[in-house]
Amino acid sequence: MKVMDEVPAETAGQNGGTGRAMMDLEFVRGLIEAVDESGIDSLEITRAGTRIRIAKTPPPAPVSAVPMAPPSGPVMAGAAPANVQVPNAAGDAAAESAAAATTAEAPASNLAEVTSPMVGTFYRAPAPEAPAYVEVGSRVAKGQTLCILEAMKLMNELESELDGEVREILVENGEPVEYGQTLFLIDPA
Repeated sequence: MKVMDEVPAETAGQNGGTGRAMMDLEFVRGLIEAVDESGIDSLEITRAGTRIRIAKTPPPAPVSAVPMAPPSGPVMAGAAPANVQVPNAAGDAAAESAAAATTAEAPASNLAEVTSPMVGTFYRAPAPEAPAYVEVGSRVAKGQTLCILEAMKLMNELESELDGEVREILVENGEPVEYGQTLFLIDPA
């Protein structure tokens, strides 16, 4: 329950010396209870030049047109950013051709994707001078560390969930990564 417009500051002593408020608190409380117990959603009343509006649901938030900047960083070919609207005819055709191109480029394979479990920074090695945990062609065992993901100054080791061979590393050292972003492709054979 929300009182939308409150009683003005005209109280006893300010309204011509009558010593009486324009609307007393008990009257307003009675209105609130009446609206709350009834089937109506809102009530507006004007009394002695003072307007009160009581509503069960708040008014809708004003809609503002705020331009959104396009996302920074790479965008997949044929995929429109979430905040950009693509015209239907041209957009549908572009999306279909991009989907067909992706299907043609990536034939069905049995490569397992290792995705980032968090937003952070990708590091291939435990230190700048140290060798990388894995390289393309490396054999990995379940539980073996693949990389480090730094999030809020915490270094989190990402371990392999399967045995196999690293076929592709899709992220460069020191590059920021998103939640769910594919980092490695591993052949479990």
